[in-house]
Amino acid sequence: MTPLIITNPPRANLATVTALTDYGVATVHEALGRTGYLGPHLRPLYPGPPIAGTAITVLCWPGDNLMIHAAIEHTQPGDILVVTTTSPNTDGAFGELLATTLQHRGVRGLITTTGIRDTTQLHTMNFPVWSPTISAQGTVKNTPGSVNTPITIAGQHIHPGDAILADNDGAMVIPRHHTHTALTTAQTRAHKEQATRQAFRNGTLGLDHYNLRPKLTQLGIQYLTAEEYARQDG
Repeated sequence: MTPLIITNPPRANLATVTALTDYGVATVHEALGRTGYLGPHLRPLYPGPPIAGTAITVLCWPGDNLMIHAAIEHTQPGDILVVTTTSPNTDGAFGELLATTLQHRGVRGLITTTGIRDTTQLHTMNFPVWSPTISAQGTVKNTPGSVNTPITIAGQHIHPGDAILADNDGAMVIPRHHTHTALTTAQTRAHKEQATRQAFRNGTLGLDHYNLRPKLTQLGIQYLTAEEYARQDG
């Protein structure tokens, strides 16, 4: 790995990215063909509203947060910091002090595969964080890494400037050039879900709304009364 900092990555249109928060991760993920999900291991530190922003990517050495400090200089309002390491590591690489400087710069949150700490303070200051674990174990600042180069989380490639959407269901990435498509397809799916919701409120069963009864027949699923089942079992 060549240590590298890209200072001026192109970013997705922030207004379009922000509008994705109206739909949330589950809807946008489904609308895009179930792509971009960053995995069930990334959980919000505390429940809260969804966030969306443009990715500033950070690749750190395990147990070292030097490149997080280096990345902050290149953030701007509307960004989300996305951090991973060259190999799995759960040390608490991020806490209150880093959040304070990011919040001052208008950064909307953090997605990290590392551990976090100072969780009470992060909650109090209302700085959104998605992480797999909490750890009081600190890190050093000795090893070079990269800022604003492509990284991978849960098999998903994240480029600087891509859209990041995160809520209580998890986090996902939308490629920078696909954000408008993501928004329009999410809108379409949301309208469809609203029609389904209304049908369910009116008493329609999913089996009928989705026309699933023929599939049950095709799969050879039988209907038996309890008495028929008892006789068959006997």
